[in-house]
Amino acid sequence: MQRTYKTLEWIAGGLRTWMPPAGGAIFLALWIIAEAGRYAILEKTVVFAILAVAIAVAGWKPLISLSLLLAVPLLQLLGILYPPMENSWPMYEAVALVAFIIGFTGVGLVRRVVLPVGAATSALFALLMVMPSPNRVGWASWVGRGDTLHDFWVDLVTLSVGWFLLFVLLWTAGVAGRTILRERRTVTVLRDAEVRLVETDFELRLAEDRARISRDVHDALAHSLAVIVSQAEGAVALQGRKPEVVGDALGSIASVGRSALTDVRSLVERIHDQDLTSIAPRIDDVPEVIHRMRQVGMDATLQVLGTPEPLSDPRELAVFRIVQESLTNALKHAGSTASARVTLDWQGPGLAILVVSRPSGEPPAPAAGRGIGIAGMKERARLAGGWLTAEAEGRDFLVTAFIPASTRSPAEPETEDLIDA
Repeated sequence: MQRTYKTLEWIAGGLRTWMPPAGGAIFLALWIIAEAGRYAILEKTVVFAILAVAIAVAGWKPLISLSLLLAVPLLQLLGILYPPMENSWPMYEAVALVAFIIGFTGVGLVRRVVLPVGAATSALFALLMVMPSPNRVGWASWVGRGDTLHDFWVDLVTLSVGWFLLFVLLWTAGVAGRTILRERRTVTVLRDAEVRLVETDFELRLAEDRARISRDVHDALAHSLAVIVSQAEGAVALQGRKPEVVGDALGSIASVGRSALTDVRSLVERIHDQDLTSIAPRIDDVPEVIHRMRQVGMDATLQVLGTPEPLSDPRELAVFRIVQESLTNALKHAGSTASARVTLDWQGPGLAILVVSRPSGEPPAPAAGRGIGIAGMKERARLAGGWLTAEAEGRDFLVTAFIPASTRSPAEPETEDLIDA
């Protein structure tokens, strides 16, 4: 089968380039050789040449080719070109070559006119062959039939149908070859597209994995490092006046550092093992984050409204990371003496999250960029089926998010995507 397709590709390429001119040249040469030494060789050669040109241009000028095929019998009927004789009438088989070439290569208008032109040409060929003239006899004498009017009409119809069937047969063969080749090319294109789709999907998954790992590392370390830096700066500032604070700060730093190390180790294990059921932070761990912020001097509070509803593990993790990152941003941008109020509102169709932070002194200058923290929170909320906004409002900075309840979500996102996010 593969060899057949290669052959069709070779034929298709040849029919659009060198095959028709070569075929026309061979056609002309063979007929000149066949008629050499016979009567009216020059007049016959003109007819052979016109038919050869029709073959030669069929691949790239099919309308001209069909016009030449139709012009030959018309000019013969008018006596301008030499008519077919008992030895030269097979020259009309040129129509079969033209039909095959056009069937394989023809498009557009050619498809609509090829059969009518073929029918008209076939009828004219038949008429020229059966109609006697003063200078020649017709088909009846060539084949030894009677020359009655009935025989004339029988021969005319038979030859017309025969020439047209030959035309249609070769044209159909060309169309069939073109159709098979087009289907093969379509299959090849679809297969290549499928391969590219698989490659693109693989690359996209790699990019998503990189983004997921980046978010997880950021969430695991940014909060802890912000707390550690704040505790260390506070200890340095107070070590002369309140040396006892240094010990408490170092203890807190050690505790936060161990927690960060545990988080990173757990993250590495989950990435290595692809363990989607491993223990991850939950909403119940939010008070611990609030406690850490209060240890560094931030006025952080937590308010829960309504009755908590069950959330899937991925959504629990998303809520925790959103609150954690919001407080971390408040610590980094508003300072350790800022105030932060976290509200978890269960009174709607899901969980509404509101984190409002305000610096204790003058508001800080706007940051040049928001980094990956807010973008990561938005992505987590999206993967959890919800949404998140983060914007300044006067002296306050508001993070607002919504995570739908598991039992009310119309379409649960993929668990693996949510846990990995």
